[in-house]
Amino acid sequence: MKEKFNFLIDKLKYTPDGWETSPLERKGYYLYFTGQNAIYFLLHNYLVAYLMFYGVDMIKAGAVMAAVKIWDALNDAFFGAIFDKVKFKGGKYLPWLRISTVLTPAATVLLFCIPKGSSETVKLAWFAVAYLIRDTVYTLCDVPIYGSVTAMTLNLDERSSMLSYKSIWAGVGIGFITIVGTVFVSEKVGFGYSWAAVVIAIFAFITMCPVLKTLKERHVPEEEETFTLRRMFTYLFKNKYLLIYYIGYFFYSATDISGTLSLFVSYYLFNNTLFSLVVGACGAVPAAVAAFLVPHIIRRVDKMKLYSACVLMMVFISVVIWFAGFSNIWVHIALYIIRAVPVSIIGVLMFVFTPDCAEYGKYKSGIDAKGITFAIQTFMVKVAAAVAGPLSLFLLGLKSTGWVNYDNAESFEDLQRIGATQSGHAKEVLWFTYVMIPAIGCAIAYICWRFYKLNDKDVQIMADCNAGKITREEAESKLSRKY
Repeated sequence: MKEKFNFLIDKLKYTPDGWETSPLERKGYYLYFTGQNAIYFLLHNYLVAYLMFYGVDMIKAGAVMAAVKIWDALNDAFFGAIFDKVKFKGGKYLPWLRISTVLTPAATVLLFCIPKGSSETVKLAWFAVAYLIRDTVYTLCDVPIYGSVTAMTLNLDERSSMLSYKSIWAGVGIGFITIVGTVFVSEKVGFGYSWAAVVIAIFAFITMCPVLKTLKERHVPEEEETFTLRRMFTYLFKNKYLLIYYIGYFFYSATDISGTLSLFVSYYLFNNTLFSLVVGACGAVPAAVAAFLVPHIIRRVDKMKLYSACVLMMVFISVVIWFAGFSNIWVHIALYIIRAVPVSIIGVLMFVFTPDCAEYGKYKSGIDAKGITFAIQTFMVKVAAAVAGPLSLFLLGLKSTGWVNYDNAESFEDLQRIGATQSGHAKEVLWFTYVMIPAIGCAIAYICWRFYKLNDKDVQIMADCNAGKITREEAESKLSRKY
C-alpha cells in the first residue's frame, strides 16, 4: 500500500523532460480557470434568465447587453496600452491577476443585485453600469492569464498541454455553477440568482488565489509590444491563419446560446428545471474522459484534424436531436450524452490554436506579437459574446414567437406557483433556437476552419526557428509546405 501511495505522489510531482514549470505551478494555473470559468459561465448561462425574471423588456435588455459587450471588446486595446505603460515590480502579468482576483467576483455580485421593486429605467441603468464594471474588471484577468503561459515556458508541447488541461479544470467551475445556479433558482428551492451569484463569487475567489503564489514569469521580453486597436487589426489581417481561425470561432461562439436557454427548455419542455442538471450529469462522465484524453491524443493526431472532426460530429448529432424532438426524455438524454463527447473536445481545444498562430505570425513577419495575439483572442471572445448574449433575448422577444414573459416572477418557483406556460408555437421556437441555432453557427465555423492549413509539426519547426534553435533555411527545408 505504501509503495502505491508513493507512486501516486511521484506522478503528481512528475514533470516531463524539457518542461520548465513545476507541478505545483501548473496546478495553480489550472485552478485559476476553475474560478474564472465559474464567473464567466454564471453570466453566460444565467444572465439572460435573470433579466427575463426582472421585469425588463427583452429587446431593450438585449440592446443594452450588446452595447456593453461591444464597448468591452473595443476596450481591449485601451487596456493593452495600460498594460504596456504601467510597470509593476512584481512582474508583467501577476500584478493584474492580483487586482482582478478581488474585483471580478465583487463586480459579478453587483450585477446580480438589481433592485427588484424599482422602475424599468432604473433596472436597465443598474444593469448597464454593473455590466460595464464587471466586463471591464474581467478584462484585467483574461489577457494576463492567457498571456502568462508564454512567460512561464517556451516549450510548445508544454504550452499546448497546459492550455488543454486547463479546460478540464475549467469544467469543474462550469459544473459548480451549473449545480448551484440550477438548484438555487429551481422551483424546488427558489432562492434566486442573487444568492447563487454570492456563492459562486466566493468559490471563484478561493480557486483563483493559488496562482498568485505559484506562477513564475521566466520569459518576459525586454521590449514591450504597443497595443492599439489599429495595430491589433493590422496584425490580425496580416496573420491569415489567426484571421481564419477567429472568423470561424466567431460563428461558433456567437450562436452558442443553448446554455442561456437550458433552464427554460427544462422547465417548459421537460416540466422540471432540474432536468438540465440530470442531463448535464449524465454527459459529464464521457465528456470528462474525452477531455482528459485530448492532451494525449494530440501528441499523435494533428489538433485541427481532431477539432474539425468533432465540429462536424456536433452538427450532425444536433440535427438528429432536433428531429427527435422533446417528447421522449430518454432519447434526448442518450443523444445529449453522445454529443457531449465532441463538444467537450471542442471546448478543450478551443484556444490551443492561438499560440500556434502567434508562432506563425513571428515566423512570417519577424514580429514577436504574442501579447497582441492573445489580446485578439480576448477581443474575439467578447465580440462573439456581444452577439450570443442578446441573441436569445432578441429571438424570444420577437412578437411572432408568441413568447410570454412573466414579469411578476423572480424564480422558477414563482412560475410554478402562478401556473406559467407557453403556447405550442412558442415551445417549438424555443426548441429550434436551443438546438439548431448553435448547430448552424457550428456548420459555418466548420467551413471557415477548412481553410486553416497550419499543422502541429510545422508549428514546432517555426517555433524552433523563432527561438534560434535552427536557421531559416533549415526551417524552410523541413516544413511540409510553403507558407
